[in-house]
Amino acid sequence: MLYVVLFFLMVSLLLYVILAGADFGAGIIELFSSKQNQEITKKTVYRVIGPVWEANHIWVIIMVVILWVGFPKFYNVLVVYLHIPLTLILLGITMRGVSFVFRHYDAFKDKSQIVYDWMFRVSSLLTPLFLGITFGATIYGEIIITDNYTSLSFYDLFIAPWLNVFCISVGLFFTALCAFLASTLLIGEAKSNERALFVKKARVSNVVVIILGFLVLSYGFINNISFVTDFIKNPYTIGLVTLSAILIFPLTNSIKKAKKIKSRFFAGIQVVLILLAALIVHYPNLLITSKTSLSIIATASSDKVISVLGMSLIIGGLVILPGLFHLFKSFKMIKVLER
Repeated sequence: MLYVVLFFLMVSLLLYVILAGADFGAGIIELFSSKQNQEITKKTVYRVIGPVWEANHIWVIIMVVILWVGFPKFYNVLVVYLHIPLTLILLGITMRGVSFVFRHYDAFKDKSQIVYDWMFRVSSLLTPLFLGITFGATIYGEIIITDNYTSLSFYDLFIAPWLNVFCISVGLFFTALCAFLASTLLIGEAKSNERALFVKKARVSNVVVIILGFLVLSYGFINNISFVTDFIKNPYTIGLVTLSAILIFPLTNSIKKAKKIKSRFFAGIQVVLILLAALIVHYPNLLITSKTSLSIIATASSDKVISVLGMSLIIGGLVILPGLFHLFKSFKMIKVLER
């Protein structure tokens, strides 16, 4: 049952990266567009994401519950030593939700709409940035686990592990990945006369993702960061990265030709390959600290707790997944079902 719980954890992570990533990326695209294109993107985003945007957060809620109940020690290290970026993520999600609602459903339209627009765009940029920074902190190896908090400074314990060049570069990489996912999604949702805009955005963001990914690995290799050096030496990650590199060609071609289904398929596969490559480097040691690695399996709760949690996830999955599928199908978010 432990591996059933881990399966739901990894699937929730993957779906949150893809679905919420595209959600965040829509605001990033809007931020880095001309004033005219911002209006086009705003209308398209509202029409496409409006009905389903809240559903995307179900995956992060599932992840938090699984970690909290099933892997309490792992969860405790994350929320204690990375409480600053995690708090900023929560604030970003809240600001983004508030601004999204008021800029579309406010009964009285005035200059406050400008504030809501900028809140939406900036929070859409900062939230995935800190999500990437948080992940970077878990693999950077600077978290100091200690019971004696007075022996070290606040900066050493709670700021240095995430406020550094490597973690920020990982954050920028994930931010660019979100923009790429959103632009690829919107290719199939935009009107025919507006589709060229999102094709261009997808091609540019794809190049930015590749460049930033190369810079992250290069910086990690030069500075002898264990995650990166092990990443490069691992035959499985090399295989996944090679496959990802090969698939760039059909992905680029499908984006250029504005293929709705193919572009989404290859974009999703790219994210899956990148995420798998990052997770298997040190699995099950998913958290690298200054002295050792923390295994997620070793921090699991008792067998009884894991069994109850696993059964709850299975039952919940049987209830939730069909409903989500129907939701996306109803609003024509699943293009492969269309004639």
